[in-house]
Amino acid sequence: MRLAGPLRVVVIVLTAGLTWILISVLLGAQSSFSRLQQFLLNSPENTPATEPRPKKYKCGLPQPCPEHSFAFRMTSGAANVIGPKICLEDKMLMSSMKDNVGRGLNIALVNGVNGDLIDAKSFDMWAGDVNELLKSIRSLHEGTLVFVASYDDPATKMNEEARKIFTELGSKFARELAFRDSWVFVGAKGVQDKSPFEQEILENKQKLMSTSGSRDTS
Repeated sequence: MRLAGPLRVVVIVLTAGLTWILISVLLGAQSSFSRLQQFLLNSPENTPATEPRPKKYKCGLPQPCPEHSFAFRMTSGAANVIGPKICLEDKMLMSSMKDNVGRGLNIALVNGVNGDLIDAKSFDMWAGDVNELLKSIRSLHEGTLVFVASYDDPATKMNEEARKIFTELGSKFARELAFRDSWVFVGAKGVQDKSPFEQEILENKQKLMSTSGSRDTS
C-alpha cells in the first residue's frame, strides 16, 4: 500500500446549496440551473434533562438549503485509504459503499435543471490514460454540472488540455493541481465566472487554499 508517512487525513468537505438563481447567473441563462424528546424508562423526577438530537437534512447537512436549490455534500479521499463521497439531494452518487470510486478523479455529471445523474466515473491519474478523462469532459452539454472529488493522486497524468477544460468549467486551482493534492470542485459547462464551490489542500500541507459556498446558499 502506497502511503507517504502516517495517514494523512486531509479530507475536504464542501457543503452548499446550488440555487437555480446562482446557476442561472453562473451560466448566464435563466432556464438553467417538532423537537423529538427522548423517553427513558425512569420516573419523570429521576429523568435528567436531555438535549434534543440535532436534526439532519439532505446529505447530512446541519441546516436546510433554500427552496429551489440542490443540496450537496462532497468529501475528498484521504491519502489512498479513505474513499471520497459525492452526495446530491440526499442520494449518494459516488462512494466506496457503492463501489464506484477509484484512485484519481471521481466525477459525477448531473443535469443542471432537474438534478438527474448523467454519469459517474473514476479516472486513474497515476497509471491511467488521460484520454479517458478527456472523452468524458470534452463534449459536455451546456448547463451540465460537474462534481469532482479527488482520491490519492489527482494530477500526475493531468495534461494541459484537461487543466484547461476544468478551468473553463470554473476551477481556480486546476492549473496548479499537483501530486497527491486533495481537491473537490463543482463547476458547470457554460460557466461565466469562477465557481464558488471549490477547495484544495496541498499535499505538503504548508499552505491551504480554499473556497466554499456562501452562507446564504448553504
